[in-house]
Amino acid sequence: MTSKRIYLNAFDMNCAGHQSPGLWTHPEDQSHTYKDSEYWIELAKLLEKGNFDAIFLADVLGTYDVYEGSRDAAVRQGAQSPVNDPLLVVPLMSAVTSHLGFGVTASTTHEHPYTFARRMSTLDHLTKGRVGWNIVTSYLKSAAVNIGMEDQVKHDERYDIAAEYLEVCYKLWEGSWEDDAVVLDKVNGIYTDPAKVHDINHEGTYYKVPGAHLTEPSPQRTPVIYQAGASTKGVKFAGANAECVFIGAPTINAAKQSVKKIRNAVEQSGRAKEEVKVLTMFTPIVGRTEEEAIAKYNDYKKHISHEGALALFGGWTGIDLSGYAADQTLEYVENDAIQSALESFTKIDPDKKWTVEDIKEFVGIGGMSAFTVGSAEQVADTMEHWINETGVDGFNIAYAVTPGTFKDFVELVVPILQERGLVRTEYEGSSLRDNLFGEGDRLPQHHPGKRYSLEKALAE
Repeated sequence: MTSKRIYLNAFDMNCAGHQSPGLWTHPEDQSHTYKDSEYWIELAKLLEKGNFDAIFLADVLGTYDVYEGSRDAAVRQGAQSPVNDPLLVVPLMSAVTSHLGFGVTASTTHEHPYTFARRMSTLDHLTKGRVGWNIVTSYLKSAAVNIGMEDQVKHDERYDIAAEYLEVCYKLWEGSWEDDAVVLDKVNGIYTDPAKVHDINHEGTYYKVPGAHLTEPSPQRTPVIYQAGASTKGVKFAGANAECVFIGAPTINAAKQSVKKIRNAVEQSGRAKEEVKVLTMFTPIVGRTEEEAIAKYNDYKKHISHEGALALFGGWTGIDLSGYAADQTLEYVENDAIQSALESFTKIDPDKKWTVEDIKEFVGIGGMSAFTVGSAEQVADTMEHWINETGVDGFNIAYAVTPGTFKDFVELVVPILQERGLVRTEYEGSSLRDNLFGEGDRLPQHHPGKRYSLEKALAE
């Protein structure tokens, strides 16, 4: 049995349905109220009650238009369309909580790092240090062409851009303002000491940023670094930078292989492999009894949109399954979409062969995540089993219906995990980083981002 703490994120998106296409039609689902501040406020209070580490907000730029060569299926079925900005709901949630963290997804391909760094520092100030950044490189061609590009940037080059993008952000967050630059001297009329604000003088392959950061140092300076890419290039990037890595693994074997790759990459980058927390997506369908849970699951299945599932799968993998027979087995094809998504269904787990029929059923509840159906005790047992067998540190809890899935989990499963000593009963720190690692608000000194810190520069 495991004795280590299980980390918990809630997984959501500023849209209806998120990972369970079609379930917005269920009478108990309220995901269509994502447009309302009340949805996010009540969810945040529920998650803090359940001692969740964070809510992890996904995002996508563009629409899913691979399936049948059109966006129509995604738009018709509400498959992550329409979708709103994830960052703007964070202040709503932080205002009604004291400890819950906020992992927000933002792309390094379609926004300039100079302006983005200010937005993240602003959020870190407003939340008193409870923000993390899920670094993605954007996989949809529709996003690229709609900001004026001819085509999607090739997969590996997107990570080259991301590496320099993050370098610029590190320099702005860690290497521009000294901690005591703001003096707020009302007697002499000096707000900030100009000598303690430094230009970063960045000139690279993709970006030229000569000046200083626009924002004074926030509680964490650098937000907690999340990363979700599990391709070869993505894993190497995570090994060098990530503090938390999110994976979507449909089976235990797939998760085990992903964790092994990530731990090896972290170690190869000169860091302790266990210092990076790996969380896998997981959809629990919980009842007070096993029979109640099974009844819920069977009810949910009636609302799956197969068309929506295939639209999502097409966007994630770049594979249009509209021309495939239902019993045709999926094979790996290299392209510029999410390579790890296709690997999870074709290469990572040799014991599992996926047909098109399998995929549209599986993706219908929980997307690419594993899911479990059972009583609270059974769900807790399953989670422990995944921890023991795969080496993951925790879970990104996705919903079938919201807020019902989260409410069931908080009220029924969390108390059992707490009784077993696997989920904390109270928060220890104030910032997201301190709550996760218990070592303060700032990046640890051995983290690669610290090579751009003022302490290092001034010491030289």
